[in-house]
Amino acid sequence: MPDNKEEEKPVVAKTATDLQRLKLQKLMKNPEKPIILPERPKAKNTPTVPEFVRNVMGSSAGAGSGEFHVYRHLRRKEYARQKFIQEKGHKELLDEEYHRRIEENKRIAEEITAKKRAKRLKKKQKWKQKKKMKTANIGEHSKNENSNSDDEDSDEQEISDKNDNEIQISDKDDNVLNNEVKDTSSSKDIDENQSNSPVNT
Repeated sequence: MPDNKEEEKPVVAKTATDLQRLKLQKLMKNPEKPIILPERPKAKNTPTVPEFVRNVMGSSAGAGSGEFHVYRHLRRKEYARQKFIQEKGHKELLDEEYHRRIEENKRIAEEITAKKRAKRLKKKQKWKQKKKMKTANIGEHSKNENSNSDDEDSDEQEISDKNDNEIQISDKDDNVLNNEVKDTSSSKDIDENQSNSPVNT
């Protein structure tokens, strides 16, 4: 009988991302299952100084079979203790160097940040001053335009008044000229009439 269920083919992880995806899928299949996180390894304590054992023969010839093993054990213990002290000192030096570098990097970052902040504030201040100057210039320009328009209006008024006065003067001059012409023409008529009239003797 053929199974209706599709057979799950094993997936082979070819890359690190595929492997990570497979692990995540496996975790998400059963989200109720608790995850056990491994604890960090505890730091080793300083080995104790070996107690002084009297009457132990060295590793030289003539040492007894039992004493030699005691000597070797104490020697190994002392070497391990000295190695641990050296490693601890080296680790402390590295930690000190690391913290010194962190402090140095923080100081450099703060200096750069302060410099950029000062530059940014200076730019902002310049922009504000420029904006104030622009608004002041616009206000002065509008005032100047208003005063110019007032001046132009007054100039136009003066010009129109002058033109009206000139027109009135020219009208008066025309009238005076016409009157003079009339006067001269009338005087000519009178003269002609007098010359044409017969003289009574």
